[in-house]
Amino acid sequence: MSAFSRRAALALGVALLAAAPVRAEEPNAILNVSYDIGRELFVAIDKAYSADVKAKSGKDITVNQSHGGTSKQARAILEGLEADVVTFNQELDVQFLADKGGLVAADWKTKFPNNASPYYSLPAFVVRAGNPKGVKNWDDLIRDDVKVVFPNPKTSGNARYTYLAAYAFALKTYAGDEAKSDAFVKKLLANVPVFDTGGRGSTTTFVERQIGDVLVTFEAETAAVKKEYGADKVDVVVPPVSLLAEFPVAVVEKVAARRGSTAIANDYLNYLYSPKGQEIIASFNNRVQDEKIMEANKDRFPAVELLTVDKVFGGWKKASETHFASGGKLDQVFVGR
Repeated sequence: MSAFSRRAALALGVALLAAAPVRAEEPNAILNVSYDIGRELFVAIDKAYSADVKAKSGKDITVNQSHGGTSKQARAILEGLEADVVTFNQELDVQFLADKGGLVAADWKTKFPNNASPYYSLPAFVVRAGNPKGVKNWDDLIRDDVKVVFPNPKTSGNARYTYLAAYAFALKTYAGDEAKSDAFVKKLLANVPVFDTGGRGSTTTFVERQIGDVLVTFEAETAAVKKEYGADKVDVVVPPVSLLAEFPVAVVEKVAARRGSTAIANDYLNYLYSPKGQEIIASFNNRVQDEKIMEANKDRFPAVELLTVDKVFGGWKKASETHFASGGKLDQVFVGR
């Protein structure tokens, strides 16, 4: 090789080295940004996962947590919160991160099994001990003598499920009559004395501030509330009809790539699908995808007719455009609030 060729090859090598992205050293901690009422669940998950990694590889991994209303959480990530993974309670806020700057992969729903949802739940009710108002189903929530507590659908995925579950129930009851269904959810919203930003705030409002007759939240949270505060304070009512609430997960790929945490982030989310992960999730009264674990816990989960966002509303994209976009049905029925 001539001196000129050697110099050219050296220059090209230097240029390629300079152009190549510098991979960050793999960190020993990741951040899971999650929904408001998932704190205790993920404390247990994270402890078990860290122990599993230590046993298998000898590495010390810490999973830090951030919890809040998922729409608020998604905006925080967009504004710079360095989440390695998200474990949300509905897909709109994950899709928001995919659509806004590609923080999450466009095909995030295919990255993990079951549409990237390792477990699911449904909106259910917490009532005062003895159920003094005799609440059994969604139509009881629009009675004049019943006050209902749940978060603001504009900030909380939990609350959006409540809103959509009530609307789906109304469509079923009124044979698809939208005008009657609009009136149904408008009356329900009028029965809410205070809208907190997230599910845990609504739990505090209902149980500790003693506001309202019914708390609507995920089934998993209803069981946790009864366990914490006692059967002498509250009862749980699972309505015969409700809405499937999936809990989607995703790697925040742009952040993970920059931090060098992609492998850990994927491993962590895959752990949620493992038998141990599914057992922990079910122990917190979430319904899991593992059929054997569900069979072993069948006494914990009453039979419910689960309506779906896809079948009732044409999917989350259409539901968002129809109900949650500016000027949509939610804004319309919120008039006067």
